[in-house]
Amino acid sequence: MVTRVILVRHGESSFNVECRVQGYSDVSTLTEAGRAGAIQVGEALSDMAFDAVYSSPLGRARDTAELILSKLKQPPAVPFQTLENLKEINLALWEGLLFKDIEQKYPEEYEQWKNRPHELRMVIPGPEGSQDYFPVLELFARARQFWLDFLPAHQGKTVLLIAHSGINRALISTAIDLEPTAYQALHQSNCGISVLNFAGELGDPVQIESLNQTAHLGDPIPKAKKDYHGPRLLLVRHGETEWNRQKRFQGQIDVPLNENGRVQSGQAAEFLRAIPIRYAVTSPMLRPKETAEIILQHHPDVQLELEDNLQEISHGLWEGKLEAEIEQEFPGELQRWQRSPEMVQMPEGENLQQVWKRAIAAWDAIVQTATNRLEPGITMVVAHDAINKAILCYILGLGPEHFWSFKQGNGAVSVIDYNGSDSQPVLMAMNITSHLSGGILDKTAAGAL
Repeated sequence: MVTRVILVRHGESSFNVECRVQGYSDVSTLTEAGRAGAIQVGEALSDMAFDAVYSSPLGRARDTAELILSKLKQPPAVPFQTLENLKEINLALWEGLLFKDIEQKYPEEYEQWKNRPHELRMVIPGPEGSQDYFPVLELFARARQFWLDFLPAHQGKTVLLIAHSGINRALISTAIDLEPTAYQALHQSNCGISVLNFAGELGDPVQIESLNQTAHLGDPIPKAKKDYHGPRLLLVRHGETEWNRQKRFQGQIDVPLNENGRVQSGQAAEFLRAIPIRYAVTSPMLRPKETAEIILQHHPDVQLELEDNLQEISHGLWEGKLEAEIEQEFPGELQRWQRSPEMVQMPEGENLQQVWKRAIAAWDAIVQTATNRLEPGITMVVAHDAINKAILCYILGLGPEHFWSFKQGNGAVSVIDYNGSDSQPVLMAMNITSHLSGGILDKTAAGAL
């Protein structure tokens, strides 16, 4: 039984507009844009049936939740509740201050917040003397405890959670075993929607189906951070093939798009029509190359470059076979691939360590080129399921054992921002498929790699 969690950040608040730290403070209120965004979330989720809806008790999240609930076609199975563990990060000494003033008044702590969040320390005065407090570490501990309490009580349910940027990032991070060092590596836009699928309790397999969708707000992809001036990259998976539809392993057999895959590529082209793509790189295989060419019909001045290291994983003797055929010929290996992919050597093919090495080499070279261009602009990269998953793990500092943590639907778009090639990248959005299905859930073929 899969537990599906829809995670939403509250709408734009008065403190968001003023660039003030909010944290535990409950002074700020939703702006008109924030209220409108919450209603748009409700409309995007209106057809879904939720077993439960919870929010942070802070006003900006609670008000967002109530506006969303007003648009759902059926109320949750249990009454709406607020939960203390969904409150925002407690930034104590900074709350209510402008970020620019914090940077001047607390330069060392601000640098930690931006680059080493796990080291951020605040000295809190108290009746029995001052004590050290580590906001990000406390937040991650609280997020982990939330899942430990929440998941056993909601097995097989579909639940909506409305909270804040910091706690949402900590919830996603602890779900997939990301350390507090990566706190700044995930983005949550106001009224952005993320979807997580849990196979069981914390520690059992979990998949991020999508991260920070904003298309329902009128923004196909999230706006870049104001203080980020490095390259933006779009990571796209190729459209559907007939073998995806049949759940047949493709690997390096050069299977073309099917008709639905061409339609999906056209939908991705429309979705990205207004995005100023300046450069494009693709795996040379037929399915991603054709996907890229269809998307670039709306960007005729962009020259498409080919990168051999972006080719799909070689499944060796598994290629061309269905799962039942693989299980018959290689008993137990398919189950190992699904549970411990980093331990599997494909017969006469590759292992994930080999895929990692070439995918990362290709990605690093693309990022370095994008950073050093005299004429900067958005770079689109079109590749495959395994390659994209390797890249997503890499930018978050995760190894091959986390391979299944990220979903990559046919024709899906992910967004990665850099503030320079040596900075920690930020995953702004992942596996956007709303242009394919018209909804927030990924309904693409769950075909084999």
